[in-house]
Amino acid sequence: MDRKADTKTPQKQGQTRDERLKAALKANMGRRKAQAKARAADTSDNENK
Repeated sequence: MDRKADTKTPQKQGQTRDERLKAALKANMGRRKAQAKARAADTSDNENK
């Protein structure tokens, strides 16, 4: 009943948890920037009317 070998999960195709988190964060920041840009353009259009 020794489970020490099971505690380490094998890395899937060389992609570590940190690399996955970094990629997810980068994608999230890109979406947020696009949303902020769209909101800024929308508010400036409304002010000009």
